Amino acid sequence: MHTKNQAGLTFINPPGLYDPQPNGYTHVVSAPTPARMVYVAGQGGENAAGDLAPDFAAQVAQAIANLQTALTAADANLDHVVKVSVLIVDHSMERLAILGQAMRAAWGERPAPACTLIPVARLALDGMLFEIEATAIAPVIHPD
Repeated sequence: MHTKNQAGLTFINPPGLYDPQPNGYTHVVSAPTPARMVYVAGQGGENAAGDLAPDFAAQVAQAIANLQTALTAADANLDHVVKVSVLIVDHSMERLAILGQAMRAAWGERPAPACTLIPVARLALDGMLFEIEATAIAPVIHPD
């Protein structure tokens, strides 16, 4: 199945691979050029003051909000994200379900990006349970 979004990206879930949509991602994303590559460093669940919620779901929600803030700073948005990598401390099927729900909520009816989930023993900060990094392909900005 091929789907295009408003940013002109093509999202592909080919026959022969399982349906990843319940987990909030797409198998393959193709992007046209010319474009701007936007790389967003791993965003954790800390708020602007650096505080981390103790709850996994709250950290996922904050990390996705932080991702959106970072994209906006680069004149991009979730429509431009082609690939995310997520790191989960103490990964479980319960945490996968929470992540899938948060990804579906963030992207809504739009196709979700390609995704790699990496279970880890620990992240950079004490109490940090989740991190998401992203690659986006945004339109070229022409100076006025």
